Amino acid sequence: MKTFGRVLTAMITSFNEDGSVNFENTVAIAKHLLANGSDGLVVCGTTGENPTMSKADKIQLFKEIVAACGDQGTIIAGVGSNDTKATAEFAKEVSEISGIDGLLVVVPYYNKPNQKGQYLHFKTVAEATTLPIMVYNVPSRVGTAISPATIAKLHHEFPYINAVKEASGNLAIGTEIKKLLPNDDFMLYSGDDGLTLPLLSVGGVGVISVVAHIAGIEMNNMIQAFEQGDLSTAMKINRDLFDITKAMFVTTNPIPVKYASRQIGLPAGAFNLPMCEPNDEEAVAIDNALAEFKNNK
Repeated sequence: MKTFGRVLTAMITSFNEDGSVNFENTVAIAKHLLANGSDGLVVCGTTGENPTMSKADKIQLFKEIVAACGDQGTIIAGVGSNDTKATAEFAKEVSEISGIDGLLVVVPYYNKPNQKGQYLHFKTVAEATTLPIMVYNVPSRVGTAISPATIAKLHHEFPYINAVKEASGNLAIGTEIKKLLPNDDFMLYSGDDGLTLPLLSVGGVGVISVVAHIAGIEMNNMIQAFEQGDLSTAMKINRDLFDITKAMFVTTNPIPVKYASRQIGLPAGAFNLPMCEPNDEEAVAIDNALAEFKNNK
């Protein structure tokens, strides 16, 4: 089965103090990730602070990363918003960038559309592009969830809607998606680092990862061990990743991972408000987890 890869890192964006993107630093981060366990990158997703980026900066960043890294891994562009027309127009524009392998489109947030509205949203976006589309189901941020039935309907009508980033935290949702779409032409990705291993057991193919900024090789090794039937090794790696993964969510993502990336020497840059530095207690928790992870490697 051809997939986007086992580990796609939802990568951070390095900002300058004025809020603009530091392209050189962000490309350096992308290269580091692809050299350390990531099979691909999700650019301008939630972890990349998409909502506080200008459209021009997003377009330029996609182009810069494709030019520097497109031959090293899969590049997925985050193009979603809660405005259907704007999302479709942006998807069309991004689709014209040579080297983009797919689009990540989140369920519309804040508006809380019903299933019909969600279906029409993704239908409109799909009609604006021929690139593969990954549906992003994250009800904790969106306020509502897309149902497995709606995902299946979209895939049957638009076969290039061929993946989901499943971040509901409910393994039963992943199971239902694969019950409705059991064939290899639809990819189920974990959107929660800590649930990656159990999601593999119900048909998942990989993870859209945050912790891969710190532990990309280990995450990739865990998935490979599972694929090879070495469940003992996969479970051990999963246990070894538990504390560092937990630390990446001591407060709202991407605050911990951006702080942690800086601590290990990556040019993570500034946050764009309303994202900000972790408080002292959160920083200590992240530092302790990083030290423990380093000592146990």
